[in-house]
Amino acid sequence: MIELKTATEIAALREAGRIVAQALHAARKHAAPGVRLVELDEVARAVITDAGARPVFEGYQPSWAPGPFPGAICASVNDAVVHGIPGRRALVDGDLVSIDCGARLDGWVGDAAITFSVGVPSAEDEQLTATAAQALADGIAAARPGGRIGDIARAIGVLGRSAGYGIPRALGGHGVGRDMHEAPFVPNDGPAGRGAPLRPGLVLAIEPMFLAGGRDDVRTGPDGWTVHTADGSRAAHVEHTIAITADGPQVLTEL
Repeated sequence: MIELKTATEIAALREAGRIVAQALHAARKHAAPGVRLVELDEVARAVITDAGARPVFEGYQPSWAPGPFPGAICASVNDAVVHGIPGRRALVDGDLVSIDCGARLDGWVGDAAITFSVGVPSAEDEQLTATAAQALADGIAAARPGGRIGDIARAIGVLGRSAGYGIPRALGGHGVGRDMHEAPFVPNDGPAGRGAPLRPGLVLAIEPMFLAGGRDDVRTGPDGWTVHTADGSRAAHVEHTIAITADGPQVLTEL
């Protein structure tokens, strides 16, 4: 069931979203060659808990997972698309890192993700991350009352496909509220004018994922969590939680 949020509930979601934005900012600032992924997890966790919230990813175990997720963040590097476990891997110059973060404050959830290069980025990685960021902006702009979920999918997909990137069809955005994953599912590709209607009060996580190799195929790694590109190419994942209002979309996961 799709739930619409009141203005008061959206304000509470905004407070959770602000903490997520702060945690992502701190983790990105700390990232550098030689820094281990677990250190980024510790930095983000400290921001979340110091704000009186708790990491929503930690302990999360969907039906397909081999066990509870062990981190406060997902840290996905290079060919990892999403759900990377923040272990002891040390970053090196040129790594492409996606960090996904969620926090729960007073029962409400914020969820966002960023992708960035460590050290000096390649031209290809710069183009990939820039295109993903623009697709996120386009998807948010399409989230207007009177439209449909497919309008968001179309806005994201047309940009990714025109750039020659793959888009994993089973992965995408979702509703957000008291639970991290609520209805509806928000695909990153597909025709406009289809799917659930976009109405004021609908809160969504919009999260483009682009695969540099051009194939849509992904595989799950040996840890049972990390999703990798099937061809070993690099991936970008960016995300904001937004609320649809009568005046248009409002981003809830900004500083």
